[in-house]
Amino acid sequence: MAAPRIPLIVDVDTGIDDSLALLYLLASPEAELIGITCTAGNVNARQVAINNLAWLELCNAPEVEVALGAEVPIITALMTTEETHGPQGIGYAELPAPTRRLSARHAIEVWIDNARRRPSEITGLITGPLTNLALAVKLEPELPRLLKRIVVMGGAFNHPGNTTPTTEWNIAVDPDAAKIVFDAFSELPDDRRPVICALDVTERIELHPHHVAELARVAGSTPDEVLHPDDEPGTRSTASNRVIRHLSDAVRFYMEFHRRYDQGYLAHLHDPFAAAVALDPGLATLRPATVDVELAGTLTRGQTVADWRGMWGRRPNADIVVDTDPDEFFRRTIERVGALARSLN
Repeated sequence: MAAPRIPLIVDVDTGIDDSLALLYLLASPEAELIGITCTAGNVNARQVAINNLAWLELCNAPEVEVALGAEVPIITALMTTEETHGPQGIGYAELPAPTRRLSARHAIEVWIDNARRRPSEITGLITGPLTNLALAVKLEPELPRLLKRIVVMGGAFNHPGNTTPTTEWNIAVDPDAAKIVFDAFSELPDDRRPVICALDVTERIELHPHHVAELARVAGSTPDEVLHPDDEPGTRSTASNRVIRHLSDAVRFYMEFHRRYDQGYLAHLHDPFAAAVALDPGLATLRPATVDVELAGTLTRGQTVADWRGMWGRRPNADIVVDTDPDEFFRRTIERVGALARSLN
């Protein structure tokens, strides 16, 4: 018998690694993608929506509701990071303009309506700023109890930040939203605490050129897909497979970005790892903690702080991923996304 499917609402700021997270979900038969909600972050929210629609169309995915959400953070001014993800958020990839239409509903409606209709069934996966979920919680305070669980890519605990010395990007874009969510999702049963995929582990999920080459081989794409640090910046893929071609063009930009900042010719796959954990929490080693967000610090606004030892006298409100097997993650990614790409040859 087929394994039961996992209904998901995915909230994204697509984004190169969000794109790969979406491909991972589309390639996973156990994922029931019931809604994609868009928020501003890596690029503006309307570009995020276009990117999501374009990836769905490129992959011949079943119809999925894609809804525009918050276009600015709750309080702070919006910052985006085109230098990391490219002017459209997908690196050098040039996806065909989508013909699919954006939902008439706001992202907040998608969160609340689906959670009310399917109480205790839906997993929420958030790989961008937490703005949409924070606004939804304000409108429907029961949302944390209506959802089965949420998985969040965000934060840095015993690890340097990637936006400021102490802050991770998704939290830094809208720290007020993160604070609202962590507070709202407190006092849940242990098996329904939010799962947090922070930089402490996601920066160990390093995509290297040999991973892309293997993915192309599994997809049956020709010629061999070779990304090399000596390539001229902006070199474009000639892959015969359209998914591989666009994926390669996207991650090449990401690898060039990481190399500019002395991290090597590689790409950190923060968001696809969170997607994999949403489908199989067994991929991660979890440790409970009480998480809060610093809002008042002059130098540390947006820092996520974990009380591992109960020093605040508050119950744990999150399960933080503290370990994983990157090789197993990449085995699954190459197998699944490769098979999806091969089916679209």
